[in-house]
Amino acid sequence: MSEPAVRVVVADDQATVREGLAALLELLPGIEVVAQAEDGHTALAAVAAHRPDVVLMDLRMPGMDGTEATRRIVADHPEVAVVVLTSYADDDSVLAALAAGARGFLTKNAGHREIRQAVTAAAAGLAPVDPAVQARLVATARTGRVPERTRLPDGLTVREAEVLTLISAGLSNGQIAARLHIETVTVKSHINRAFAKAGIATRAEVAAYTARHGLTG
Repeated sequence: MSEPAVRVVVADDQATVREGLAALLELLPGIEVVAQAEDGHTALAAVAAHRPDVVLMDLRMPGMDGTEATRRIVADHPEVAVVVLTSYADDDSVLAALAAGARGFLTKNAGHREIRQAVTAAAAGLAPVDPAVQARLVATARTGRVPERTRLPDGLTVREAEVLTLISAGLSNGQIAARLHIETVTVKSHINRAFAKAGIATRAEVAAYTARHGLTG
């Protein structure tokens, strides 16, 4: 018996882009487009009416933009994953979208394979991030420092937050141990506790989590 299709809402104010993306998605196995939306307001209505698994969300839209729509969807329908798909990949846009609760972030340079992988990954609870965007997030996390202004989320300790920022920077457990001058077994203990508190299942989700909560150095 085949797996049920991932149900998707496509939100973009440009009709040509929106319709073309919807047509592309319909050709991909395992994906069903259940609605299209031309702005944030219609995206909210589409989510309420169709209860999709994933919303592919543009950021720059009239009326209600994609960031605000993402925030409201996550608040009202936390089971729905929002993946931003936009031409704007500057740091402010990335961080604002992730802070609003977007589970993933893609640029419109992504090909059909990347889009399909992102949609299915988001539906499975993962956090797909475009490699170019990931590189910028990693660059800001390289120091492994937690800004003093940051109020740590989910009951994380400062050390647990430091470990998460270093994971998002691509460091291995051994490298984290050397950076923080602690034993590798201690690093593993911090990771286990941090993942449990933050609801993180895999290391691949850490970059989006740290960016969303401002845990970049």
